[in-house]
Amino acid sequence: MELTTDYGRVVVAPREALFARVVALADAQRRRRASRHFTFALSGGQTPQDWCRWAAVPGVLSPPWIEETHFTVSDERMVPLNDAQSNFGNAERLLLAPLGVPREHRHPWVVAYEPAAAAEAYRRTWMILGGPGAAYDLCMLGLGDDGHTASFFPGTPLFEDYGGLAFAAVNAGAKGWRLTITPTGLRTCGAIVVLVLGAGKAEALRRVLRGTEEWSQVPAKILSTVSDRVTWLVDDTAAARL
Repeated sequence: MELTTDYGRVVVAPREALFARVVALADAQRRRRASRHFTFALSGGQTPQDWCRWAAVPGVLSPPWIEETHFTVSDERMVPLNDAQSNFGNAERLLLAPLGVPREHRHPWVVAYEPAAAAEAYRRTWMILGGPGAAYDLCMLGLGDDGHTASFFPGTPLFEDYGGLAFAAVNAGAKGWRLTITPTGLRTCGAIVVLVLGAGKAEALRRVLRGTEEWSQVPAKILSTVSDRVTWLVDDTAAARL
């Protein structure tokens, strides 16, 4: 089943079909790229980790994924890569290392720096890979139980302008400092995929796609500003309240 919404296209299908759709969307976006570099940002959370385990099986991803793709994460906690809470650390352990992705194609946020310096160092990396002001060819996002996506939490200051920068450091209160793509960055992504699986996400998804609350309460609603490039990949249980 597919739906058209103000927040992008919604595809409802079984879990493995959704995982395969991520690959198909990335391959389509890769074909649109004129340069050799293809940039793919993974997300944090259990669902992206499950996708990494699925994609790490030999033969699932074609050679260009391993040889040409530059991998990163769309947001990150200020923790070392060996911390179980590190989004990039988990991606590396579950996908990049098993696939043998070249080290020079792995791009974590520089969490050893102070937050503002880490965001600036990351921005400079992506100026080289994607060009001035560009973010990712394909950006994977998730959806939190509270309606957040990336590091846009309820009450987040990330709805401010941020000087037009694609990446920023933000103090998320009790959640600590986070490094994240910004709303400006989302507008420069080639395509955005939001993976939403499980009954536990059904209410959050309803609040985003059908609810009347403001962005400040349900931050994932910001995806309405980039709906032309957003695909929601949702399983039956997560779609139950739509």
